[in-house]
Amino acid sequence: MNVSSEALPLSAKPKGTVFPVLISASVCHMLNDMLQALLPAVYPILQGDFNLSFAQIGLLTFVYQLTASIFQPFIGLYTDRRPMPYSLPLAMVSSMSGLLTLAFATNYETLLAGAVLLGLGSSIFHPETSRIARLSSGGAHGLAQSLFQVGGNFGSALGPLAAAFIVLPRGQHGLVWFAIAAVAGIILLTGLAHWYQSNGHAVRPANKAPARHPTLTRGQVSRAMAILLALLFSKWVYLALFTNYYTFFLIERFQLSTKNAQILQFVFFAAVAGGTIAGGPIGDRLGRKVVIWVSILGVLPFTLILPHVGLTATVLLSVVIGLLMSSAFPAIVVYGQELMPGRVGMVSGLFFGFIFGVGGIGAALLGWVADWKGLWFAFLICSFLPAIGILTAFLPNLHEPKPKMS
Repeated sequence: MNVSSEALPLSAKPKGTVFPVLISASVCHMLNDMLQALLPAVYPILQGDFNLSFAQIGLLTFVYQLTASIFQPFIGLYTDRRPMPYSLPLAMVSSMSGLLTLAFATNYETLLAGAVLLGLGSSIFHPETSRIARLSSGGAHGLAQSLFQVGGNFGSALGPLAAAFIVLPRGQHGLVWFAIAAVAGIILLTGLAHWYQSNGHAVRPANKAPARHPTLTRGQVSRAMAILLALLFSKWVYLALFTNYYTFFLIERFQLSTKNAQILQFVFFAAVAGGTIAGGPIGDRLGRKVVIWVSILGVLPFTLILPHVGLTATVLLSVVIGLLMSSAFPAIVVYGQELMPGRVGMVSGLFFGFIFGVGGIGAALLGWVADWKGLWFAFLICSFLPAIGILTAFLPNLHEPKPKMS
């Protein structure tokens, strides 16, 4: 059995949630994901400047998210065994380099190179900061994941607003202004790396964490992980549709301006942030499976209705869908970490990497579908994806929900 760097044994856990560290990790997640979200948020600008087709936009997303996805599980597995706390500021340096490359790109190939650098930064960032969130949780793992992930959701929500109010008036070169946010992230991540190392978390502990849940066989764990990946597939292909094509859908279907469409994109992302905040603590109290049931399968009626309604109903449904669907991810991540407690970095890297990869492939395929049949048809076929949530019935029950504390 491999030795894990994750301090899971009770003797190594902090006595309480270390909120300054957890909040700092969440702020860094916000800055990182805001930089990442600028890429799809400026697609309307890049489409005009470079005369891109929807298929080219989809390929740009595919290259970015494939880079972000392919390395994450391997980075997580490596740092489970050999912690690298100071890789965190390096991740932000890579993201900043990608952003600057996009700002000064003069052809499509350079745009692809900028997307690769952005993706590389994300692939380094997520496994280690997710581990820091768990280390600072004090045992409230769902709460910690929610707070950590809501930073990323809020950053993703800021992307369209930033594009609308900062990049859109200045054009492609307006992306340069966000190097300031990247520098702030580098400073904060350096501080987190120091906490990580100075508190002994960057040293392999003497005791070994189990590679899988003690009550489950290897086969049961593998099946449960496969189900979780299927659930993530349904969730993140649908979210890839909203992330990359919702503004175009609003512009095409309701004749909105680019600025107004980006503001409504922010409304959706804000709802996603709200659902993420709720999902972790509810999972701590009621159980992860309850949250997964409601957030995946429970959203199906709303996704089925959305392609057939007017603008006001579309906005309202997008809020409901964002709230419900986003609440699943903290529960899924913590559930996966409980399935494999000795592989926290690998599980985090696998899940974050998988969603980036699925999102990239989904964006590329949906771009092709949009060019072929139109955006309305893409929204129609994706509306059935939450039906995959029925697989939640086959997940094992790991823990009973904890009673409410007075």
